[in-house]
Amino acid sequence: QDAIDRKEKRSETFKTAVHGLEMGTPALKTEELGRRAPQWVRDNLVTMCMRCKEPFNAIMRRRHHCRACGYVVCARCSDYKAELQYDGNRLNRVCQECYVFLTGHMVLEDREGKQKGILEKGAAEVSGKSLLCSSLQLLDKNGKGGTRGWFVIPQDDPLVLYIYAAPQDVRAHTSIPLLGYQVRDLPQGDSRHLFQLVQSRQVYTFVADTEELKRRWMRTMARSAVGITHPEEGEDVDS
Repeated sequence: QDAIDRKEKRSETFKTAVHGLEMGTPALKTEELGRRAPQWVRDNLVTMCMRCKEPFNAIMRRRHHCRACGYVVCARCSDYKAELQYDGNRLNRVCQECYVFLTGHMVLEDREGKQKGILEKGAAEVSGKSLLCSSLQLLDKNGKGGTRGWFVIPQDDPLVLYIYAAPQDVRAHTSIPLLGYQVRDLPQGDSRHLFQLVQSRQVYTFVADTEELKRRWMRTMARSAVGITHPEEGEDVDS
């Protein structure tokens, strides 16, 4: 019974942590950096460095955690050490941004001046202020496979669907302008809740986890497709 209780407690803790991260758990305040241990972003919630946005891979670009802010970052972006008050002022691995803040030392930035593109909006940031966000699957053209990701329609960009590989990624890998599309319902097949975005010869087929979630996406996309940018009355603006 003790083993069962421990397992259930770990399971609930995991679910709470993941839900908090997907909903955009607030990061440490700037003045708390180094003074309080951060909540680490889980590895499986990101597919790219949360600082430079380069994709992770098993060999050349491994995941590391900044001990100051808790972000998941690559080796290049975490190749810094700073004293952290919460750890007895010992030197710890930190990301470049936290290093500059904690030490006051400037770092030459080789990406300085790079313009922020339309896809470079953090998933957690836009999910916290969205008309709708959740996990969906986007099927390929033959309908047999596809990509599962984190889909968001932001409040401040309500005519565009952003697609992230994971709910804590800092850059969307693609976007779909919704204006002018038609939303088409599909019969449930193999227990999958299917619907489509259709415009001329361009067709996107989505799979939702539940029928209720499918209906919410269909309503929200249909409104965006005709240029309605405000949420439905009585509708919560989140996932």
